[in-house]
Amino acid sequence: MELSNRFISIKNSPILFSKPFKLNTLKLLFSLPNSTESPSSQLSLSRSLQFETLKALEWSSLCERLSPFTSTSMSHSVTRNASIPIGKSLQESRELLNQTAAALAVMQIEPLDFSGIDDISGIVNSAVSGNLLTVSELCAVRRTLRAARTLFERLKDGGDCSERYIHLLEILEGCNFLMELEQKIGFCIDCNLSILLDRASEELEIIRSERKKNMENLDSLLKGISAQIFQAGGVDRPLITKRRSRLCVGVRASHKYLIPDGVILDVSSSGVTYFMEPADAVELNNFEVMLSNSERAEEVAILSLLTSEIAQSVGDVKYLLDRILELDLAFARAAYAQQINGVHPILTSEDCEGEPSIGVNCALSIDIEGIQHPLLLGSSQRSLSEVLRSNSENSAELDGGDGVIAAERLSKSASAFPVPINIKVESGTRVVVISGPNTGGKTASMKTLGIACIMSKAGLFLPAKHTPRIPWFDLVLADIGDHQSLEQNLSTFSGHISRICKIMEVASKASLVLIDEICSGTDPSEGVALSSSILQYFRDHVNLAVVTTHYADLSLLKDKDSRFLNAAMEFSLETLQPTYQILWGSTGDSNALSIAKSLGFDSNMIESAQKWVEKLMPEKQHQRKGLLFRSLMEEKNRLEAQATKATFLHSDVMKLYNEGQQIHSEFNQNEEVSYGPKVQTSKNTVDLRGMRVEEAALHLDMALSAREPRSVIFVVHGMGTGALKQRALEILGKHPRVANYEPESAMNFGCTVAYIN
Repeated sequence: MELSNRFISIKNSPILFSKPFKLNTLKLLFSLPNSTESPSSQLSLSRSLQFETLKALEWSSLCERLSPFTSTSMSHSVTRNASIPIGKSLQESRELLNQTAAALAVMQIEPLDFSGIDDISGIVNSAVSGNLLTVSELCAVRRTLRAARTLFERLKDGGDCSERYIHLLEILEGCNFLMELEQKIGFCIDCNLSILLDRASEELEIIRSERKKNMENLDSLLKGISAQIFQAGGVDRPLITKRRSRLCVGVRASHKYLIPDGVILDVSSSGVTYFMEPADAVELNNFEVMLSNSERAEEVAILSLLTSEIAQSVGDVKYLLDRILELDLAFARAAYAQQINGVHPILTSEDCEGEPSIGVNCALSIDIEGIQHPLLLGSSQRSLSEVLRSNSENSAELDGGDGVIAAERLSKSASAFPVPINIKVESGTRVVVISGPNTGGKTASMKTLGIACIMSKAGLFLPAKHTPRIPWFDLVLADIGDHQSLEQNLSTFSGHISRICKIMEVASKASLVLIDEICSGTDPSEGVALSSSILQYFRDHVNLAVVTTHYADLSLLKDKDSRFLNAAMEFSLETLQPTYQILWGSTGDSNALSIAKSLGFDSNMIESAQKWVEKLMPEKQHQRKGLLFRSLMEEKNRLEAQATKATFLHSDVMKLYNEGQQIHSEFNQNEEVSYGPKVQTSKNTVDLRGMRVEEAALHLDMALSAREPRSVIFVVHGMGTGALKQRALEILGKHPRVANYEPESAMNFGCTVAYIN
């Protein structure tokens, strides 16, 4: 909508809407579809928003930080794919945190050994599909089952520490370690040599025994014949080989007569050597082939039996793999907690329900002290490690005089660590409005809160001090960044509003909503009006909404509703730099001129801008009131127009219209509209005397534009040469805001009275 320069002066008026828009109202305003989606569509939308939130909060990058601490290929894959489990309930999240704490206790004594555990899910699936498993695959299954059982026994034998390990024991307690299957594979297969043992079956043992005897006879026969051929000069050296699965001897083609009735099985590439099977070896070779086939058939039968048992145990094996994955992730979280000096957060339900009274401050729903963003912290730690490593490698050079340089590098790396912030939200607060300068850390602070809440749900400790206290949120939904869409033809603002509508659809009374720069990118007065309605909606429909904004008027919501909380990013006017600290309960100025000055902006332009600020400040609050009330009325009128054009939305629009009428009625009853004094005062007088003509013209135009509707203004131009008076009358005659004016009279020489529309 287009705002004119007409303002309404309101005494003690409510600055923002007295009632928030409903969700359907917001959809009407922005031509968004009504929410008639099926439960499956709602679930799909919820998952989509959660995925985008995790992306905005860089959850995948955080999950990757756990990868170096995983011990199995399964956990490594899960962390690399950002698929680590996030608790779906308060109890699940608390259990994940307890597992992390228990893993830390184990690591302080002796880390668990996960060696020998493989991801055998593919092997098991292959068995289920009917494929015959190989000896090496069966050995992988045995090795994993044995290693898992060893892990469980190690935890169970913790002795006095077993109580501390209870949450880890519970992970594996219900598992079937398939000891019988493990032992059966071990009985049948030598996994060091990767061979089936003779004892695997009685039949196999008999076959192999007979084959051994037959091979000894065949080998003895062929050695004797080969030696005779060699002595007769039929070959350079005795040669026994296998051709076409049969044992034979080598002989020169010219001496094949040395093997009477022999069968030629093959000829060398040169044609000089024949590979012949002596007649006496035919029966023995036939027996060898038969026994070899029988042995292979028996081996296949044994492998098939073991494969079948694994296929039948698919449920137990996969459940065991899931539990091993859960255990490994607990230790990865514990190792990561050690790296970041993480502390165990307390997850709470609403209003301290079910919480122990000792050490819990129920006056605060969120109480996090000295938290650092884990991704920024990790980068700083790596940088510091590199400097320390470099200093260690160059220690000889440091002794030669480079110690100062090394110290500077070390100091620089240490100063790059993220600034710890305190996040303290009072109980009963439903909306937090964070204001402050650009580059002041508003978005980073909000992201820190978001990532901390998800970390806690996932069982991760927080890089903070003492014991952080955070409510358990069923959903964390964020609108951070530019959601412009070329494909859907959405501008940045439209994408922003569309996303907020989606968040409204899926958010519940237990959800956390994070919105960066709410309703920015549009007319400020409309942005403030719309923002206030959205925030009042969230106040009634979510656990907590945290927004960042440049709209100072949003901080006034706190004056009318204690469920709103203001916060500001601290800015040092001494250093002209942000401190990145949050001032809870405070409203912040953007300090745009100070920031521009610190960035080297032209000092003359800054000085000129400062004069304008000082001049406009007295009118600022007055104009805000008029603008915001007018926004309400224009929104109502806009919806009335839509009601006439869209009959199918008649019901929704009429509901909104009645809402607006009620608001207007309440407003008229409670507020008194002033049409300005009709006697001359300093506030309604514009004194042009002493000014040049063009300067006076500009000053008068601004004064007329800023006047309230249906008010009067006294224009003092004096007598003088008449040039100033003539120019003032020209402006009064043409200005769109002037209804008419009275020329000077005997009662007011040198002054013209103008009446404003």
